[in-house]
Amino acid sequence: MSKLYVVPTPIGNLEDITIRAINVLKEVNFILAEDTRTTKKLLDKYEISKQLYAHHIHNEHKTLESIIEKIQMAESAAIVSDAGTPAISDPGFLLIRACVENDIAVIPLPGPSAIIPAIVGSGFPCDRFVFEGFLPHKKGRQTKWKNIAEEERSVVLYESPHRLVKALKEIVEFVGDEREVCVAREISKIHEEFKRGKPSEVLAYYEAHPPKGEIVIVIGYRK
Repeated sequence: MSKLYVVPTPIGNLEDITIRAINVLKEVNFILAEDTRTTKKLLDKYEISKQLYAHHIHNEHKTLESIIEKIQMAESAAIVSDAGTPAISDPGFLLIRACVENDIAVIPLPGPSAIIPAIVGSGFPCDRFVFEGFLPHKKGRQTKWKNIAEEERSVVLYESPHRLVKALKEIVEFVGDEREVCVAREISKIHEEFKRGKPSEVLAYYEAHPPKGEIVIVIGYRK
């Protein structure tokens, strides 16, 4: 049976990859990558030489059928994103679903994801939490915030650095200033930072210190 391996890749430090992930990338017939240039840096570090095909948000609908045929012919393939686990706010879901529908075995490997270190490092309760990914930019955004305001569990969000201040202002407005937040920035990288406090306090900090890099917001549970 043909196989698709879903391989998480480091979100920062390239040494965060697992031994199993390295072995799988060495053994598969080809690799599907969100950005082939980014993936090649990882492969070069571990002396892996494989055929790379681009598979990203701009082409995944158009190339889905041809990729399924490639996997069926090649017997094994891996999909990776630029960082973290494919299909978690990254390309991969459509391909995984298509593989399931075409009787191609899907083998997901455990590994790096920004969600877990963010919630663990926040210091907020993490026995129960909800992941919302990226919020809509416009339509439905206020409704999402209002739903989050009613959520009793800790909430994990992804956000871009240039929209972080806006998001924190909206947390103050819609969620309130009594629930603590933690902004986890550049997890597993040199400039890793966890900034915790009331939304208004964290907002003031990032208004004075414009953020760079990958951002995860954790909103503490409702007391």
